[in-house]
Parts: sequence; structure tokens; C-alpha cells
Amino acid sequence: MSLLNKIKVLPLWVKIFIGMGLGILFGLIAVWTSLEQLTVDWIKPWGNIFLKLLKLIAVPLIFVSLVKGISSLSNISKLSRIGLKTIIIYLITTLIATTVGLGLVNLIKPGNVFPEERQEEYRERFLDDISDKQFFADEMQEQSPLHFFEEMIPENIVFAAGDNSKMLQIIFFAILFSIAMVLVPENSVRVVKNFFDGLNDIILKIIDLIMRFAPVGVFALMAGLVVDFSGDSELFSALGMYMLTAVLGLLLLITIFYPTLIRLFTGIRWRDFYKGILPAQLVAFSTSSSAATLPVTLKQVINEFKVPKTIANFVLPVGVTINMDGTSCYQAVAAVFIAQVFGMDLTVSQQLSIVLLATVASIGSPGVPGGSIVMLIIVLTSVGIPVEGLALILGVDRPIDMLRTVVNITGDATVASIVAKSEGDLGYEA
Repeated sequence: MSLLNKIKVLPLWVKIFIGMGLGILFGLIAVWTSLEQLTVDWIKPWGNIFLKLLKLIAVPLIFVSLVKGISSLSNISKLSRIGLKTIIIYLITTLIATTVGLGLVNLIKPGNVFPEERQEEYRERFLDDISDKQFFADEMQEQSPLHFFEEMIPENIVFAAGDNSKMLQIIFFAILFSIAMVLVPENSVRVVKNFFDGLNDIILKIIDLIMRFAPVGVFALMAGLVVDFSGDSELFSALGMYMLTAVLGLLLLITIFYPTLIRLFTGIRWRDFYKGILPAQLVAFSTSSSAATLPVTLKQVINEFKVPKTIANFVLPVGVTINMDGTSCYQAVAAVFIAQVFGMDLTVSQQLSIVLLATVASIGSPGVPGGSIVMLIIVLTSVGIPVEGLALILGVDRPIDMLRTVVNITGDATVASIVAKSEGDLGYEA
């Protein structure tokens, strides 16, 4: 097999790692050989193209994912007890996961590895991009306490769809649209549901095509980033601290948060919990896809925790769509880290917005590799953080993506067990 063919069959995450390494190496060589302008003119634009592709798909992705996920509840529970329990518990765990990430990144402050003068230099570089949003965020603090909710309602959905900073308005309309679909007789909306099913498949395929370009995009972004920072080693020190913070937050959820919930609300012992969910965790770690792991998660939850099929078949598929605890924790860490690198001091109001937006945006994250990167753009743009900062974290996203998928499916299994126990249907015996 030729070298080219060997490269073609490599997993995407390996290709991204290679792209990141080559990008860093190319950037350093460009600095040493005075090829900075060549890199800026001919290499860096490919990274910008990759970022634009990600932003391109953000609005249709979150709208279709939410409509498809919420409208699917009509077949099993239209305001039923199990449906309400499932959604409420999912939202609570996601809020807690986001808060854990936000607390850790504010405690460790990984972005503050940069000296203040470099932070100011990098922030000034994108001052024009963020000044309007920063001014808007400051104005928000002087408004009525209900102004935030007032701004969630779009006056014109077409205009809102044309501005990524209005993503919360898109989410509101998607939820309203989905509830109306549930309330309308099923025969009348069958065609609409089939349309969204097909549209969802198309959007997921678009994401797959975009992610195939990811190694090239990461190469260009990292090369441009190294040139921008003139090979500053402090960049990579900060990146290592960022990874440490994100991984620590995700491990806290896996090793402490979920086992504690399981023990308190279901009586399942920690050892049995880990033993039962481990096969699904391994599949999740290797595929980085909650959707691909779903069959294994179903099998383990039903066979090991004795959750009834009727509950597992409802709670777990819904969890693949709306329960993204690992994603929301990661988004909080990533957003604040990028803000720290830019030297931006986020207000309490902005950080509360990150908690809410990361929670809601994670609902629209598809259970496929790379899907959460698109959702992170929502969080960044909504609080005035330039999306160019994604260049800092894309190269190391894959290992974090693998771990946050483990968090996601572990949360799904935990909630399914809690719901079954609350219904008196959990067959587990210690």
C-alpha cells in the first residue's frame, strides 16, 4: 500500500493531529526563514475558509436538530410524566456540568499564561470585530432584568437567521415550532416530519464533508497562529493548561458527579455502575459519537441496570439529541479560555449567559464527531468573543471530543436509571 493510501485510511482524529503538528512546524519554519507574509497570504486563508464553513452550517444545524428532537417526543409522551422527568433531569445535569466547567476555568485561568502585553496585542487585532458586541453586552447590564428574555423573541426570523449572534432567537423559534408540531394532529404533520428527517440527514452529511477538510483547516489555522505569535512558546503552554482544565472538568463528571447521582437516586453501587457502562464508554471514546454508541448504551442499560425497554428506548435516544453534558462543560471552558487569551474580562452577566447558552446550544449538538465545534460558535459570538480564537483549540479538540462523548453517554445512562427508579421500574438488585 502506498503512503498516500495509508494516509487516506487513517482515522480523522489522526489526520487532525498530523495537520496540527505540520501546521506548528510550518509556522515555526516560516518564522525562522522570514516566510511570514507567504503564510499570511497563501496558507492562513484556508483556515479562515474552514471557520466560515463551520459558521455556515450553524443556523440550519441547530434549528433542524431541535425541531427533530423535540417533535419526536410526540410518539411517546406529549406532556406525560416520564417525558417531563426526562427533560427536566437532562437540563439540570447539563446546567451543573456547565457550571463545573465555568468554575474550573475561572479557578485555574489557563488563558492567563500569556503576558498582559501579548493579550492586549491579540485583543487589539480583533477590536473591530468585538467592539459592537462588547458595547451591546455592557448595555445589557443597564436594561431591565427581563430584557434578556425580551431579546430572545425575534421580530423577524429571517433577519435573525442571518446573524449568528442572534442564535438564541433561532433556538426560541425552533422550540416554538416544535411544540406546535407536537400539538397538531400527527396525520397533518407527517410530511413535515419526514422533511425534517431528510434535512437532518443532509446537514449531518454536510458536517461530515466539512470535517474531512478539518486537517487542512487546522494546518492552516495553526500555521497562521504560530506566525501571528512569532513562534511564542507561551501559546503552547496556555494550550496545555486549557487541555488540563477541560479534561479535569470532564473527569470530575465521570468519576464523581454521575456515580454520586446513581448511588443517591437508584442505589446502584459505583463498582456495578462502572462495570455496566464501561463497554459503552469505550465505544464512545473510540468513535466520538453518541449516536454511534447508542445501541451499546441501550444494551448495557437494559441488561446491566435492568432499566425497562420502554423507558430506555425513550430516554436514551432523546439523550443523544438533548443531553450533552460533556459538550456544555467543554464549551464553558473553551469560551472563557479564549476570552482570557484575548485579555477580555467577562462580566458576571456574560458568564451567566455562557451557562445558559452552553446549556441550550448543547441541545442542538449532533451526536457526531466535530458537531460541538459548530455549537461553540454560538456561545462565542453571543458574548462578543471572536470566533478566530477557535484556532487555539481546534488542533487539540479530538482527544477532548473523545472524552466528552464518554461524559455524554454516561449522563444518558444515569438519567435513564434515575427515571426508571422514580417510576418504580428499576430491576437492579445489589
